[in-house]
Formats: sequence, structure tokens, C-alpha cells
Amino acid sequence: MNVTGSMGIAVTVRPCCRLLVAQLFSECPCHQRRAAAAFFFPRCPHDRRRASKCPRAPALSLAPQRRSAASWVRAALAPARDEAAVSDARRLSTAAGPVPGVDRAFERIFVQGLAAVEPLVIERVAEKERMLAVEETRKVEEVEEEQRAEVAKAREVSESEKEAWRLLKNAVVEYCGSPVGTVAATDPAAEALNYDQVFIRDFVPSALAFLLKGDTEVVRNFLLYTLQLQSWEKTVDCYSPGQGLMPASFKVRSVPLDVSKDEVEEMLDPDFGESAIGRVAPVDSGLWWIILLRAYGKITGDYTLQERVDVQTGIKLILNLCLSDGFDMFPTLLVTDGSCMIDRRMGIHGHPLEIQALFYSALRCSREMIVVNDGSKSLLRAINNRLSALSFHIREYYWVDMKKINEIYRYKTEEYSQDAINKFNIYPEQIPGWLVDWVPEKGGYFIGNLQPAHMDFRFFSLGNLWAIVSSLATPRQAEGILDLIEEKWDDLVGNMPLKICYPALEYDEWRIITGSDPKNTPWSYHNGGSWPTLLWQFTSACIKMGRPELARKAITIAENRLSNDKWPEYYDTPTGRFIGKQSRLYQTWTIAGFLASKLLLENPEMASILTFEEDLELLEGCACSLIKSPRTQCSRRAAKSHVLH
Repeated sequence: MNVTGSMGIAVTVRPCCRLLVAQLFSECPCHQRRAAAAFFFPRCPHDRRRASKCPRAPALSLAPQRRSAASWVRAALAPARDEAAVSDARRLSTAAGPVPGVDRAFERIFVQGLAAVEPLVIERVAEKERMLAVEETRKVEEVEEEQRAEVAKAREVSESEKEAWRLLKNAVVEYCGSPVGTVAATDPAAEALNYDQVFIRDFVPSALAFLLKGDTEVVRNFLLYTLQLQSWEKTVDCYSPGQGLMPASFKVRSVPLDVSKDEVEEMLDPDFGESAIGRVAPVDSGLWWIILLRAYGKITGDYTLQERVDVQTGIKLILNLCLSDGFDMFPTLLVTDGSCMIDRRMGIHGHPLEIQALFYSALRCSREMIVVNDGSKSLLRAINNRLSALSFHIREYYWVDMKKINEIYRYKTEEYSQDAINKFNIYPEQIPGWLVDWVPEKGGYFIGNLQPAHMDFRFFSLGNLWAIVSSLATPRQAEGILDLIEEKWDDLVGNMPLKICYPALEYDEWRIITGSDPKNTPWSYHNGGSWPTLLWQFTSACIKMGRPELARKAITIAENRLSNDKWPEYYDTPTGRFIGKQSRLYQTWTIAGFLASKLLLENPEMASILTFEEDLELLEGCACSLIKSPRTQCSRRAAKSHVLH
């Protein structure tokens, strides 16, 4: 019969196991011999006697439970424990494999008088099984390799991608021999102005492309060097802004040493808005920095960077600046015109959607990265309270679809009560004529801005897309935004994705709101221009919602033109047919946005480094529960219904 010792080795013994035990334990006392026989051969039918009454017999049961043949085989294949933990019983085992403390002469056991019977040596069986396993593994690896080769062959890298990677690598800026970012543009035919600087927001798609390709050094350096710039002195007309402000951009400059004019040293020269058009501080820079920090940690697994004291301090400084108390009654951030991607006067002052979506995303990123201790508990509590209030505010008051627009059309005004429906005193006459016929029956979007007696009904792409990515939008609202983009494809994508906003300001609106800005003429630049860099955000949103075919369609449109058009910054006209009249060529974030989109489609699971899922816990907690006042009313139940229904 086949049996197995405690080392997992089976031997063949016929016709009786007692002969073998007698040979192995010839000098053992009776109780030890029988105990060993029961241990090694528990199913032997030839020894039915009870255990010896020897006083030295250990308190050991000699009637182990019956085990099936399959269980013995499983035991035979089980790995051995550490040699130091091997018991004496195992050192006396009849194992055919190496046993600690046992002479190799006993590795094979043969019973005398049974020469005609060939013993089964498990060493050969185990070796055969191992070889079969190795062969099976090799075959699986060969199949996987063939599949990868077929995929690579099927998808050959296009000439546009090859050119894009070459241009992106040429745009890398080095500081003291290390890469620290990419310049905004490398157009040789245009004056540099500030396009030879590294912009925080512009570098994000470049960083994403590098990370997805496995090149992490430039992203790590960028995060750390920009963090150092956060503490620099910032002054405009003798006034210094908050300590947590991140620069809009920086430039590597060479300055001569005091000792020798022939020798120079490199330095980073940041711009916090002192040199920007309009002298506006970049509110979005710090938010993008936090988002990129989380993405770096998730894709590299290097969470030690997030846990560094200087990095933790940088995160807290940015949040303290955003969460500081003010006069505002709303959880949204109050900013001026030109404080984000739209960095010129375009009527977005107040509470623009783009800033709120990035703010929400940065808060969720920070909640993941902040080290929990006694010093950070109050900050984390403030983050949770703000997230809860902000998500409800945007979902409830910024969302419009055909049903909501009809409600606004029937609004009563001048309501004075805590139960007012028209809380912001919006006049129905503000509904623009183009909106009535533009919004489809299926779908909706978040408006661009909301203030007392004012709703900006323009569709802003970045804010809506990032609301999907960050889960600021409910699942139903996120589906509605993509439904609207698909339905209004000709308006929002056309000949080049993607409209930065829709529609353009024209005639008197353009003159009053933009101040007759010659760069933001109707359907140009920020005023209804088409920006291919928005592709990577559109792709991330589509992947998250399980609709990559929309992103693939948009990328195909862009790929057919970008290389031939020399990678412009933006396109003009209502359908994006012309290259922008003042557009820079070889714009880095156009190049990087295209590459990042292609890489995300190839590896859709990597979109998770940017996205968030719905957090129902945010709907449970609310600061109102801490305030015992009959005047305080909480709307979390309504917010929860948005998610669950």
C-alpha cells in the first residue's frame, strides 16, 4: 500500500509494515515502536492491539483519523517547514527526499525478501511532477509571449507617435544635470516670451505620459523642486500672498558666480503671477501638484515620497490656503478671472466649475496621502466636512438638464425664507436662447459658474470632465455628461477635439465680458477654441465610465491632423477647422495629451491613478450634526438620493 510520512514522502511496503518498523526501530521500547508504527502507517490492518502500558509511553493518541488517498497526496506535495522546526518524529521519517539529520544511505527504503517487487521511489515521481509543472509553465509563457507579439504586431507605432515622443523628449528641461520638467512650447519660428518656461498645469499631461512609459525620474524631480519653490518669497507691489501658493511656472536660468564671471551656476526662477498677464495668482497650480503627487505614488508604489516631512508640509500649506475662513457662505472656492487654464478675462470670476472640480479632486487626494497623527486630525476633519458640503453644492445647484432648465424657467423670484426653492434668486430671463434648443432630452452638464442672481450656462469641458474623473458628479450625472458630448459631437468635437467652452461670447457680450480681447475673439483661444490637450482628460473620463469608444473616436480625429499641422496649441472656428491665428506650434501639452491618451487606451486600468469612485461615506458625515441649532438644516438626504436613484 502507498503511505506518506510527515515529510510528505510515500513509500511502497508489502505485505506488512511491521517488518519495516522492526528494522528501523530495532532498539526502541515497545511503546515507541508501536507509536512509530501508528504514526507512519496509520491504516495498517496487521496491528490491531492497543498501545503498550509502558510507563514511559507518551500521552499520544495512536488512532489518527482516517484520511482519503487524495489527502495523503496533498500532504505529500505540501512544502516542508523550516528545518529548525522539524520535529524528532520527522527526523525518523522514511522520506525518500533529503531529511535533516538523517544519513543519505536511508533515502531509499527496500524491504528484505521482496526483491521481485520493484519499490516506488517517490524521488522519481516528485521529479517527474516537477518537470511536468515546469514544462506547463513554459508553454503558458510561450503562449503569452506569442499573444503579446501579435498585439504589438497588430498595433504598430504610428509615425505621429514616434514624432510626438521625439518632440516630448526634446522639450525636457534639465537643472543641474537632472530633468525637472518640459517647456510649454518649442516653436522655432516664434518669440519665446514665457513659452520657454515649465508650467505646473502644462506639465501634468507630460508627467502622465512619462509615468505610463515607466520614466519616473523627471516627475519625481519636478514634484520636489516645485515644492522648494513654494517657500520662496512672493511679492507684488509690496504685498505677499499666502505661504502655500505654488508658482504658475519656473525657468532655469544661468547666473555668473561672484568669484568668476566666466563661471555660472543654474538657478530656478519661479513666477507666482508677478509677470503673468493681469498679475493673477495661479489657483490651480497647487491643486494640480497634489493630483500629480498621488498619481506618482499609485503608479510607482513609492509612497515614501508622500510621507516625507517636507512633502506633508507642502500639502498642508496648500490646503490651509484653500480651507481658510472667509466671508463666503458657499463651500466653493472664490477666485478671480484668469486663475486657471483660462488665464485671461473670460467672465469666470466667482466660483468657476474648473476650480471646484480640481479642488474636490485635490481634497480627496490629500485625504489619502496625509499621515494620520494628532497634528493632522483636525485638518482631516475639515477636509471631510468640505468634501461633503462641496459635493452636495455642485451636484444640487450646478447641474442642468432639460428638466432642471424647465424648473428654472418657472422660478419665482425674491423668495425670502430658508425653504426657498430659488435660493440664488436666479431670474428666468437669464436662460439664453441657444440653450433651449441645444440641451438634448437625454443628458446634461454642470454649468460654468454660480453666484447670486447669476448662472453661467456655458459648457466648460475641463470642469465637466474632471467632475467625472474625481466622482464629483454622481454616476447618473457622469453618464449624462458623456451622453451630451456624444449627442452634440459636432459642436464640442467637430474637426478637432475638444472645445474649451461652448458657445463663444460674441458681439456685445464679447466686448463687455472680455474687454474686447483681441486674442479671445469669438471661436478662438479661450473663447470657444478647440484644445487637443483636453484629449487625455476626455479619455480618462470615458475609460472610467466604460465608454472608451468615444475617446478612441476623438483620438482618431486628432491623430489625422496634429502631426501635419505641427502640433498647434489650439484651433479656431466653431468646428475647429483652422489652426489658431495666434497658436504656438509644437505645443508640449498638445503632444503630451495625445500620447497620454493613446497610452491610457492601451492600458485602461492605469486610469485609476487619476480617478476616484463614489464615496458614500461623504454623504453620511456632515458638520451640521455638530451644531445644535434649530436654524441649521441639512440636505444630505437629498444628496444621497442623487447617488442611489
